[in-house]
Amino acid sequence: MTAPLLIAAGATATTLLGGWVAQHVGDRRHLVLGLAAGLMLGIVAFDLLPEALDANKSEVFGVPAPLLLFIAGFLALHITERCVAIHRAHEDEYGPHVHPFASPHSEKGDAEPRVKGVGLTAAGALVGHSFLDGFAIGAAAQAGGTTGTVVAIAVIAHDFADGFNTYTIARLYGNNRRRGLTLVAADAVAPLAGAAVTLAFSISENTLSLYLGFFSGFLLYLATSDILPEAHSPHPTRATLFFTVTGVAFIWLVIGLST
Repeated sequence: MTAPLLIAAGATATTLLGGWVAQHVGDRRHLVLGLAAGLMLGIVAFDLLPEALDANKSEVFGVPAPLLLFIAGFLALHITERCVAIHRAHEDEYGPHVHPFASPHSEKGDAEPRVKGVGLTAAGALVGHSFLDGFAIGAAAQAGGTTGTVVAIAVIAHDFADGFNTYTIARLYGNNRRRGLTLVAADAVAPLAGAAVTLAFSISENTLSLYLGFFSGFLLYLATSDILPEAHSPHPTRATLFFTVTGVAFIWLVIGLST
């Protein structure tokens, strides 16, 4: 009964490590953003979407239900950003924007400041995902066999990316350091809470798969429409591109080793 909690504690430790690394990068922010985008793309392509599609085979007018939720997640954030007018610029216009580790108040001539609530919503979604990571640990432990070990390796490894991305996204949208650290702490506790819940009851696989599809679309939008343009705007792109590819390759390696 305590095994899922012990494994979840490992995920908690790697989440805190990821948040700590994101906090101490200094003027290498563009590399952090490039790496964060790569990690997010890898998680979507190699982890979340395949898991959602494997868990739910239902279709709506010929389209897998998790993919419909994937598009819904992407469009939900896109529509939100358009409605609050925080994403008007093209990539080459990102330079004047308020940047994540600067003051959230815009200066004369700058574009509108980023809306902190979007960062909180995104980071909150990552916390929710970490909760489900803990839930997955507990469910896999109940299934027995090698499933528990495979899931444990995958969750502990990619929760580093979750902690890293939680802090980075919160700061990207103008939230202060304390709020970013608070969200990382919540992200770190979430796997323990998720694992604890499985000791009492479980949720349906179909419901979980739909959530994973929606969350995949949410992450893909953040990575491609916000984080990557912001990463490339003030710096040469080669190093940033290298870190993005490295992030994708790292998640590919983690998934490959865990299967």
